[in-house]
Formats: sequence, structure tokens, C-alpha cells
Amino acid sequence: MNKELEKKVADAIQDPKNVGEMPDADSVGTVGNSECGEMLRMWVKYKEQDGEKVIDKASFQSFGCETAIAVASLATELIKGKTASEAIELKPEELSGELGPLPPMKIHCAELVQGALRSALSPQSTEQENKPPAKLGNELSPTLQDSLSEGQSKSDGKLKIRFLEEED
Repeated sequence: MNKELEKKVADAIQDPKNVGEMPDADSVGTVGNSECGEMLRMWVKYKEQDGEKVIDKASFQSFGCETAIAVASLATELIKGKTASEAIELKPEELSGELGPLPPMKIHCAELVQGALRSALSPQSTEQENKPPAKLGNELSPTLQDSLSEGQSKSDGKLKIRFLEEED
């Protein structure tokens, strides 16, 4: 990674935006990458604006490298005010925003964010809008760690993860 990109990533993670779970989210998406072991969860909350349902706010949690965290932080800001269909069409290089083009070895970070966003905005996740948020012992929506633990116990100790599809 070049020094300029390293500085931009370092600056972005000094004060990442929208980190943490969102208990009142309308939809949630989680995605993982088997090649690097990274996982990312994204929460989305909508509002009505000019007769359209647009993204009011988004947040994320990440088990990932600094670049993935920086891209997720930028992406949660970028999608505000967009409709779900507008946000789902964003390409990884657009989600990277002011970081600029990522080197080949870091493109997967933006693809991870794109996968979590698409998972959160997919039709099956928007069906969750009318359901109350999941409750755990702490009375909050499940964290990424809670979901991992829950998935492990429901599958006889085997963790089930949805992996990103590789593009040629």
C-alpha cells in the first residue's frame, strides 16, 4: 500500500463514523470473507423523504483490517439520503470514497463492505422491517459476536458464514 493511502486509512480510523450496533435498525446484513477471515455487519435505518424511503443512518461492526474499517466508515456516510436501490448499486470503488483507488490486495475490503450493504438492503432483510429487533439477555439487537456464537450453537458447533462471491 502506498504512503498516501496508508495516511488516508490511518486518518479515517482515528475517528471512524457510525461504529456499533443500531438497536432500532430496519435491516441488518452480515458478510464474511474466507480468504482473509474478515467479517462485517451493517445496520440500516430508513426515513420518509419527499415521498420516498431513504437511508437515514447506517452503522457497522467489523472484524477486519484497518482498510475495511475505513471503507465501512466512509460508506455509512455515503449512503445517507439514498434509496435502497441507489445504495445497492454502489460499486466497491465508489464505497471507498475519499480513500481513492485501493490497491489490488485491498480491493476485497471494499467488496466486504459492499457485501454487507447488499445483505442489509436485500429483499429478505427488508422483510425484517416489520419485525421487532431481536432481543438477547442484554435487551439489545445481537452484536456480531452474539450472532457468531448463536450461529455456532444452532449448527452443532459449526459456524455458518455467508461468503462473498469472487468476481473474475
